[in-house]
Amino acid sequence: MLETAVMTTRWSRRGLLAAAASTGTALALGAPTRANAASTSDEFTTLRAKWRTLILGEGFSPTAEPFKSRLTELGATASQWQSSMAPTSGSLWPDLVYADPEPDTDQESYGYSGNLNTSYNRLSTLAQAYCQQGTGLTGDAALRTAILTGLDHLHTEVYNAGQTRYGNWYSWQIGAPQALLDVCVLMYDALSATRLANYLAAVDHFVPDSAVASYSGTSTGANRVDLCRVLALRGIVGASSAKVALARDALSPVFPYVTSGDGLYADGSFVQHTTVPYTGSYGSVLLGGLGMLFALLAGSTWQVTDANRQIVFDAVENAWAPFLYNGLVMDAVSGRAVSRGLSATDTKQIQQNDHLRGHPILASIVLLGQSASAAENARWRGLVKGWIQRDYYSPPLSDPSLGLTGLARLQSVADDTTVTAIAEPTGHRLFTGMARATHRRPGWAASLSMADRRITYYETGNGENLRGWHTGSGMLYWWGDTYANGQYSDAFWPTVDPYRLPGTTASRKVLADAAGGDWGASLPDVNWVGGATDGQRAAIGQYLKGLQSTLLAKKSWFCLDDSVICLGAGIRCTDGTTVESTIENRNLGPTGSHAFTVDGTVQSTAYPWSQTFTGAGWAHIGGMGGYVFPGGARFTALRDSRDGKWSDINKGGSTTVLNRRYLTLYVDHGTNPTDGTYAYVLMPGATAAQTQARAAATGWLSVLANTDDQQGVTVPSSGFTGVNFWFGGTVGALVASDPCCVMISEKSDGTAVICVSDPKRMNTGLTLTWNRAVTSVVSKPSTVASATTGTALRLTFDDMTGLAGATQKITVTLG
Repeated sequence: MLETAVMTTRWSRRGLLAAAASTGTALALGAPTRANAASTSDEFTTLRAKWRTLILGEGFSPTAEPFKSRLTELGATASQWQSSMAPTSGSLWPDLVYADPEPDTDQESYGYSGNLNTSYNRLSTLAQAYCQQGTGLTGDAALRTAILTGLDHLHTEVYNAGQTRYGNWYSWQIGAPQALLDVCVLMYDALSATRLANYLAAVDHFVPDSAVASYSGTSTGANRVDLCRVLALRGIVGASSAKVALARDALSPVFPYVTSGDGLYADGSFVQHTTVPYTGSYGSVLLGGLGMLFALLAGSTWQVTDANRQIVFDAVENAWAPFLYNGLVMDAVSGRAVSRGLSATDTKQIQQNDHLRGHPILASIVLLGQSASAAENARWRGLVKGWIQRDYYSPPLSDPSLGLTGLARLQSVADDTTVTAIAEPTGHRLFTGMARATHRRPGWAASLSMADRRITYYETGNGENLRGWHTGSGMLYWWGDTYANGQYSDAFWPTVDPYRLPGTTASRKVLADAAGGDWGASLPDVNWVGGATDGQRAAIGQYLKGLQSTLLAKKSWFCLDDSVICLGAGIRCTDGTTVESTIENRNLGPTGSHAFTVDGTVQSTAYPWSQTFTGAGWAHIGGMGGYVFPGGARFTALRDSRDGKWSDINKGGSTTVLNRRYLTLYVDHGTNPTDGTYAYVLMPGATAAQTQARAAATGWLSVLANTDDQQGVTVPSSGFTGVNFWFGGTVGALVASDPCCVMISEKSDGTAVICVSDPKRMNTGLTLTWNRAVTSVVSKPSTVASATTGTALRLTFDDMTGLAGATQKITVTLG
């Protein structure tokens, strides 16, 4: 392996090339060759070698696919950037001007600082092409000269100890220094002591020790991990034990569970920017960064030994796995990243999506496994292998945006015959810390996005995600096991009607781009958002207040074995505009003509087409699923072919016009509704016959209540009852003294599990009565002060305000 060779031998460039040619193994050039400094006892030499391996990859042959093509592509990209490099005042490349004529922190300055960041990223790419085998530029003298010229130019002009930063802090403290330090490691033996001292002085200027002095502001969560990477590499390149120790110690505040703000929560939530669910974006950065730093420092004087790092290992299945499905990471936890589909400056024209965001997380899990227990590592590799094998829509091993290192890690898992692929986990997870839920069944998975006084409607910022206004208004996403995995991947966000996101209730009041303010500034003044779950099924509710709107609504979801029951009530608004609840909005791709059936009649496939149905019992979309309307419903169906551009929702996006076909089902509540309602059952993957049969089985579901005060259902055949008490009252056999969520599962063995929560987090006491014969209480949490049985079960709860909306489970024996 290269790492061993670098650590034990002073290799010449010719020797490395010869070794690579004879073994067919990927070896990287440019290893430290200073005879007096590079001894086996020099920990910094060892750590530089380890970092080279972490950023260049290992265990793959440069002559085998897909690595051969990827290395050739790397060489071609580097050659293009080498030839177009033109150092001049204010830029290193003509298309990346970093000189800001009016330096401040406005959007224009963000662009200039971003160009500085990108300039260093390009130098990093050049350095990788220089060091990697098979690029056509391996060890190229002219390329080496170009890299050094670029480093000196950027240092002299802008990234130096005398410069005041402008634009985006991230570019100066994370983006640019990370790329710079990577280049310093890769080109270490080509850099004079003076050059290194100058570059490190610049890093010290922009990223002083004080950057991690307080766990607050821009130094939390994923950002803190990124800052620690900068400090660690600065210490390793500059042989500063104090810097590496600081980096290691500054990781510790990232590990413990938090109860508010940024970080990992005990329930699996991950929040960044104080109010934004970010498992799939910043969470990915945190996971990847920790995996690299754990691996880098393992076995060294500065190994990360904080016992709380186990929280990170636990989070693989507690926080990340619930949002990974067939290789994608769900958009509900990716924030602004959903708008980064196709950049205006991306010469490769790679459209980013939920799958391409998911693949680096898979690779990060593989890397993190190297620092975890043998049992954890083995299980994670099984999970990753399953995700790789099932991602038919965007195979990870063909991902054009996945780096060589990530590709090599995933390939190693795919090729490991000792690893058995693990099936998608099933069950329900409720993330009250970030107002999200996932419901995973054999054959399909769904996720739900809500908002409350702690979690924002959506995040915009840096000119990104300009129309994500209603993504927190009860958006219900779903995917099939072998179908519809591109639903939100295929140009969904720039072409969908942003007022008709599936599952949401929204006013048609026109909102400005970025309405509500940047960085998750807008929070609805509501408390009742959450639910109760037994780990398999759930009752969930959201008191909805519209963004910059007078809209109010009560929304409930009851998640069952083969369906999700959706109720809406108390829908009122005085905006002077129409209010709609969107049942479904299926992206059918550029040419989709999926059959649409209502009550047995196949409808038109023309575009555009719309029709309003009255008293409809069921509907079905071919190849997707079914929708049942208890008691009949009035809804509108719309086939629409919609144009959109990534630049519509992201100022840095492509201006190319895209077109996608949609089939939308929605309830029109009219203008200024005073008490609108809806009720439907979503059946992912159901055939038309199964949907029709469910609609005909009128006894399958009883809607116990659907009002502004309570919403509840019972499904006798499944032993399921779920009630959201927006206010105390009586619903069916349940009586609650105060607002709460109740879910009951009656088992075939004569027991029942009662799940209760206080989504408002305001109950100092609660009395719940179930008018059902109960002979004994098998188990109950300490929050239950008393439980009386007999002809009815009466539960009295102590103060629930400190439970963070968590589910309290009581098991009883039925009479």
